[in-house]
Amino acid sequence: MGMALGNAFDRPESSLYLGIDPGLNRTGYAIIRRTPQRPLLVEGGVIKSTKDKTLAERVLEIGQGISEVIAEFEPEAVAIEQIFSMTRNPKTAVLMAHARGAILFAAAQAAIPIVHYTPRQIKKLLSGNGAASKEQVQHAVQRELGLKKILEPNDVADASAIALCHYYSSRVDINVSQPCPVI
Repeated sequence: MGMALGNAFDRPESSLYLGIDPGLNRTGYAIIRRTPQRPLLVEGGVIKSTKDKTLAERVLEIGQGISEVIAEFEPEAVAIEQIFSMTRNPKTAVLMAHARGAILFAAAQAAIPIVHYTPRQIKKLLSGNGAASKEQVQHAVQRELGLKKILEPNDVADASAIALCHYYSSRVDINVSQPCPVI
C-alpha cells in the first residue's frame, strides 16, 4: 500500500528531503528543506566506506552512516538514484546495488518513504534534457539552491540533484512507495 505525499500546499513549509547518491566507496547525501522562497540546502556530505574492510563491513558502514543522518534530520522522504546500465557498467551497478541495499534498509527501518529516480529523470527535471552532462546538472543545482559556486565533491552535488528532483516531483501527487523496478 503506497503513501501519497499530497500536493505542496498540504505539506509544512519545513519539510526535509534526503537525497542519496549511492556508491560503495563514497555515498553522497544532501538534506533539502522546503521553504516558501526556494529549496534550501541544509547539509550535504559523504559517507565513505573503508576499502580494506570486507564487503559486509563496508555495507554496514554505509547503512550506519545513513541511519545517523536519518536520525539527526528525520526527513519526510528519501530519494535515491536508481541503478543504471547493468550492461555497460555491470561492476559499477553491482557495487552500487550493495550500497543501495544498505540505504534502503536504513530508510525502511526508520519507516521513511523511499522514492527511486533514474539518472535520466533527474537530468530531465533539473536541466530539461534527460541526456544532460554532469556539468549542466551541477549548474542547475547551483542555480536552484542559490549557491555562489558549484557544490563539491561531486557526490554531494549529485545527492543534491536527487533531493531537488524529489523536491519538485513531490509538488504533485506521487506514490513514494512505488515498487522499485527489478533489474
